[in-house]
Amino acid sequence: MNEQDLRGEIAAVKEGRLSRRDFVQRMLAVGLTAPMAGMMLAHSGVAMAAQDFPYKPTKAGGGGPLKLLLWQAPTLLNPHFAVGTKDQEACRLFYEPLAGWDKEGNLVPILAAEIPSKENGGLAADGLSVIWKLKPGVKWHDGKPFTADDVVFNWEYANNPETSAVSIGSYKNVKAVEKIDDLTVKLIFPQPTPFWADAFVASFGCIIPKHLFGDYIGAKSREAPANLKPVGTGPYMFVDFKPGDTVAGKRFPDYHVPTQPYFDTVEIKGGGDAVSAARAVLQTGEYDYGYNLQVEDEILTKLEAGGQGKTELTLTGNIEYIGLNVTDPNVEVDGERASLKTKHPLFSDPEVRRAINLLIDRASVQKFIYGRAGVATPNFLNNPERYRSKNNSFEFSIEKANQILDAAGWKKGASGIREKDGKPLKFVFQTSINGPRQKNQAIIK
Repeated sequence: MNEQDLRGEIAAVKEGRLSRRDFVQRMLAVGLTAPMAGMMLAHSGVAMAAQDFPYKPTKAGGGGPLKLLLWQAPTLLNPHFAVGTKDQEACRLFYEPLAGWDKEGNLVPILAAEIPSKENGGLAADGLSVIWKLKPGVKWHDGKPFTADDVVFNWEYANNPETSAVSIGSYKNVKAVEKIDDLTVKLIFPQPTPFWADAFVASFGCIIPKHLFGDYIGAKSREAPANLKPVGTGPYMFVDFKPGDTVAGKRFPDYHVPTQPYFDTVEIKGGGDAVSAARAVLQTGEYDYGYNLQVEDEILTKLEAGGQGKTELTLTGNIEYIGLNVTDPNVEVDGERASLKTKHPLFSDPEVRRAINLLIDRASVQKFIYGRAGVATPNFLNNPERYRSKNNSFEFSIEKANQILDAAGWKKGASGIREKDGKPLKFVFQTSINGPRQKNQAIIK
């Protein structure tokens, strides 16, 4: 797809001849992400799709305690140092970004007053800048106002290599962040940037207060007391934190969304193992919610029979897949193994790859390994469902695989192993270790 084709697709959306959903599907087909496609439409004057959240609270508080269980425990409460979901989830109780993504790939304002667009003057026509307007009246948990100075500081903080922030990737391509007034900031990019909604958005976009972290930028970043005692703008105020064990918070009475949060207190407990975490929610009812339970579906089904809870399965865009190394790991080029200058003696043959594709029983992988927890697909692009490729069929056929290999000259020898030009068709299947993957290995083997 060239630039002219792309402009034509966007024009069709603006004129109503092409739906937003169909446009995003076409962009996914050429390798873009759903958020990136949404950014392209927004930059071209097509408004973000309206968000419809089923939860409609009428007042804050009254929900009592909420007990969450993560079998991997959080270790830090600074979002710029959050290593993995365990830390990000804990930080999100206390800190917030300017905006986040809903499940359909639309931007949702959080600390921002609105999502930047061409209509509201937020997006520059040349793609070199974006203006964020901040929500007025937002307070930090210690009562100080949240302002543009905090936003500018977070860019300086994360972008400083000596800070060693894991979030630096979201900020390093921003040339500057300028304060226009107390509630407005301008991000300037070194080149046209279609995907401008990275800095200050989602998990790595959570904002920390300048007045508490200003003296701890750069090499002193790990010394900040607030790394372990957060003061944010989020729905909950800090109560207690035992690294590698528990995090506790209480409702922030001055939260900027007057009807939230519902629960009066929240506790995140970490540690143990995935099966124990599932049992504590589904069987004993000791906890209200457990997350990231990498537990086989047959075990979850048995635990659900206890009647204390149920499993909510949210299919994401994440995938587990089998990758074939088309370079040769046994040959060294300029000190590098598996160099792109080499070809694998087996997998560089496309007919071998076709045969292997037919020999993976995806239907059985889904049925006997993942159950409800995974959908077998031959494609990398599998969720959200409205973006899923229509070409979602797959075939398992030992007979066809044998026919392909026979036709390609891979003949069976006396040992039963196929060979071609003296090369045996033998390879190693390697996987990381957990229950589902071990079963997966057995099926493929």
